Amino acid sequence: MSCPDIKRMGQGAEMGSAYIQRKEGLRFMQDKETREKGQQDERLGRAPLGRLMVSMAFPAVAAQLINVLYNIVDRIYIGHIPGHGDIALTGVGVTFPIIMLISAFSAFAGMGGAPLASIELGKQDYEKAEKILGNSAGLILLFSAVLTVFFLVFKTPILYAFGASEATISYAESYIGIYLVGTIFVQVALGLNTFISGQGASKTAMLSVLIGAVINICLDPLLIFVFHMDVQGAALATVISQAVSAAWVLKFLTSKKSVIKLKASNIKPDTQMIKRIAALGVSPFIMQSTESLVSITLNSGLQRYGGDLYVGTMAIMTSVMQLITIPLQGITQGVQPIISYNYGAGNKERVKSAFLRMLAITFAGMFIFCGIAVVFPGVYAGIFTSNEALVELTAEVMPTYFLGMTIFGIQSACQATFVALGQAKVSAFIALLRKVILLIPLAIIFPKFMGVMGIYRAEPVADIISVLTTATLFVITTKRILREM
Repeated sequence: MSCPDIKRMGQGAEMGSAYIQRKEGLRFMQDKETREKGQQDERLGRAPLGRLMVSMAFPAVAAQLINVLYNIVDRIYIGHIPGHGDIALTGVGVTFPIIMLISAFSAFAGMGGAPLASIELGKQDYEKAEKILGNSAGLILLFSAVLTVFFLVFKTPILYAFGASEATISYAESYIGIYLVGTIFVQVALGLNTFISGQGASKTAMLSVLIGAVINICLDPLLIFVFHMDVQGAALATVISQAVSAAWVLKFLTSKKSVIKLKASNIKPDTQMIKRIAALGVSPFIMQSTESLVSITLNSGLQRYGGDLYVGTMAIMTSVMQLITIPLQGITQGVQPIISYNYGAGNKERVKSAFLRMLAITFAGMFIFCGIAVVFPGVYAGIFTSNEALVELTAEVMPTYFLGMTIFGIQSACQATFVALGQAKVSAFIALLRKVILLIPLAIIFPKFMGVMGIYRAEPVADIISVLTTATLFVITTKRILREM
């Protein structure tokens, strides 16, 4: 063999050795990154369950309460605008169905994708989890663009359809016109925040809501009263605060602190993945988007068969219901990632244990606080009004309205678990069952035979049938799922 040949062989060996070293180095870095990710999210699968549930649920409950405070403070400031606060508040109230619909689309993308991402985290498939995050982000961008253009073009006829009058339309248009410009911020802040809590970072998810709420509360009086921007000031304060929340969410999801990272390359649509997100996202979308339809049905029926005083009772009972269910929603949202992660990891016993503990908490909470509404209705009614006639009528109808809600904690736990386990079809059916299939038709039919009390009785009938159906489906479905794990 000649010297040049020997030299080339030596060079080839060196190149081969360098290639192997680079490959081994790359593999080591990937293994290291996987280990670091595993250490970040392993508490979902290994931490003591009771302590973990508290650490996950408490920030979620706090975030829900902060979100309500967000809306209440807005209404208080608008209602105190000198000279026309009452009309301005009514005008802004007309825009709420649009705002709720925008939130529903963010839930479609976020709550449809986050449980799937948590399941993949349990399987240690970080690449697929990041693709789910990216596709959900892509849906949010699409929804934001379509909703912004659609509502800006058709806002006036839509607002009239939602109850605006000549006296209130200018306030409604002024508020929603600015709010819609910030649709993208609302969608990102609400939709992608679920991916933060879904990886176990519940405190960070809570902070994203808290930051926006604090900024909104500070900006509202400044823009409304100091700069005399009226309802436009309230809308601008909301847009700015949501923009900051969105920036906070994006910063976290693109940082090293995030177990899964938002990458531009993953925003490219994947048809099969979008179908999975959409199938699971339909359930929370229906739950949020139909809230306005239920409210319109009940209030119009009460106005027709009873009058203003009866409409007032529903306003009080809706507020009471919100106070009771907010902690419940926080608990289920906090426990959901735990169930999803351990389902993906194949940890059957931890899935069962997390569900049973959540069921015990939600059932006990709803039974106690709704039980107070049934046995001592005057306690709640007196909080919201000093009008004796309204307190008396509310105390009379509240026991009927809240009767079925005493067992509703069962449905809340089961429905949250359906979503956590990725059971898209049954989740969508349960979401439709109570409100669309049962409550709305019953609230229209019952008063024809029972008068105004028929509207109040429609609620417990819908609740009881829905809970029994959900519990039956849950037992059948989860037996199969656990058997297959």
